[in-house]
Amino acid sequence: MEQARLAEEPSLVLTRFYPVAPEKVWRAWTDPQALKRWWGPGDADPVAVADLDLRKGGRFRMVFGGAQGTDHEVQGTYWEVEPSRRLVFTWTWPRTTPERESLVTIELKKVPRGTELHFRHEQLFDEAVRDGHRRGWTESFIKLEQFLRS
Repeated sequence: MEQARLAEEPSLVLTRFYPVAPEKVWRAWTDPQALKRWWGPGDADPVAVADLDLRKGGRFRMVFGGAQGTDHEVQGTYWEVEPSRRLVFTWTWPRTTPERESLVTIELKKVPRGTELHFRHEQLFDEAVRDGHRRGWTESFIKLEQFLRS
């Protein structure tokens, strides 16, 4: 019963192409200093904290937004870590909705002239939450592309 309910919850699927090797995209997602340079939905949303324990069962914590970069916090646990290929982690907003846990999967595929990124954010609470995450992730991916080109 629980699995059926989770399968019915809204999800978000995005695919992006980046003209760099998968290793460079992987580093952008897994190096705290790199992550601080691109992650977050807007130009005015600096990342103040990027704590990553990049291993299966390890936790991450990101604090970002506002003038001081401390308005929002997201955290989770890494379920899968396959360097330059696959990253799976839980996703929660501990300050606002700690009871809601969703799941993010990032898959990197080497393709001619670059990397294809397949992104899934599953088990979202409702369509409004999905749409809000779509806006945030879309803005972040634009910043990721700019970071990777620099």
